[in-house]
Amino acid sequence: MRVVVIGQGYAGLPLAVRAAEAGHRVVGYDVDEHRVKRLVAGESYVEDVTSDRLRGVLVSNAYRPTVDPEDCAGFDVAVICVPTPLSEGVPDLSFIEASGRTLAGRLRRGALVVLESTTYPGSTEELLGPILEEGSGLSAGADFRLGYSPERIDPGNPVWRLENTPKVVSGIDAASLEAVRAFYASLVETVVPASSCKEAELAKLLENTFRHVNIALVNELAMFAHELGIDVWGAIDLAATKPFGFQRFTPGPGVGGHCLPIDPSYLSWRVERTLGQSFRFVELARDINGHMPDYVVKRLTEGLNTRGRAVNGSRVLLLGLAYKANTSDARESPSARVAERLLRLGARVRAADPKVAAPGLEDGEEPQDVVRVEVTEEELRAADAVVLLVDHAEFDYDAVLRHARYVLDCRRRLRGPTVEVL
Repeated sequence: MRVVVIGQGYAGLPLAVRAAEAGHRVVGYDVDEHRVKRLVAGESYVEDVTSDRLRGVLVSNAYRPTVDPEDCAGFDVAVICVPTPLSEGVPDLSFIEASGRTLAGRLRRGALVVLESTTYPGSTEELLGPILEEGSGLSAGADFRLGYSPERIDPGNPVWRLENTPKVVSGIDAASLEAVRAFYASLVETVVPASSCKEAELAKLLENTFRHVNIALVNELAMFAHELGIDVWGAIDLAATKPFGFQRFTPGPGVGGHCLPIDPSYLSWRVERTLGQSFRFVELARDINGHMPDYVVKRLTEGLNTRGRAVNGSRVLLLGLAYKANTSDARESPSARVAERLLRLGARVRAADPKVAAPGLEDGEEPQDVVRVEVTEEELRAADAVVLLVDHAEFDYDAVLRHARYVLDCRRRLRGPTVEVL
């Protein structure tokens, strides 16, 4: 089939390459010219797609990246994988709307459109459907198929990839559901049908809200356990030995990426707007996780004080700028917020990340006064404090233990007399 994937980011690019490898003819459309130029040159910026895989589908002409919307014409299947950020706490669906308008003028009878972007329940039928109908003159269901299938990409996960992660699929009617099911069955091992698009949309928000709330629980527990003089990490290890009724979550400097800082807010916004009630668990989790960078700075301040140093004027080396280990994804990274707060307090902030390109973050907001460095013996010795924010496998942890005077470890990766664990 001729497949168009709109959005060539962390969800769209793996889907486009996988579809090309499965035998479909794929157009990867993105409005970012710089991103498309890199793709045309065979350079992947997503860990889940190696440059070798990308070049393979380019050479075979199974995949063609483009910024020209006219290249989307004549599709059998179109999948929308665009960002859905928050704007002042309100869902910004402008990228979905723009994608719908791009596809509407090129929509043919019998074609299928699938939304993968995370959004509030009802978006597929109440927002995207009418845009497609108005721009095409066709009717959803009667003339073209429409469905929703939430992305489940976990950047950098070597075990659970697109093809072996169960894929939830849904459609606005039986024919649409079958079309969505058949398409994804050509790409992944397991397809899980939902009874409605709203059910599938809610399932995606439930997955991320579950993680958001449980991370907030252990983050708050970590703060209290520290004041009580109890090792929260040891307590988590003990609880994790229970073979039922417990799932392991660990503390950290905050949450990042698109999923946790943003997606649960879609559910909270929808509940408040539709029902006039607040989703208290989501609001509490957002408050706790959102203030974890402040807590990291507080702990660092205390650690420096006990060593006779003030934050103001101290040289602080941050290890990790991505939002999670072994990925270059820096969207909504708590590391940037830690750096920003330290700069405000007068610290001289330096940062190292082997995954995130310098200068700046492609999808993040790295403060301009942060000096990017390599993790050398000289840098480690010169730092008044080293803060491990992201435990990339590439970091030389033995060197950190040998040369750093004081380490605040937010990931429990290190053990030693100079190490304090979050």
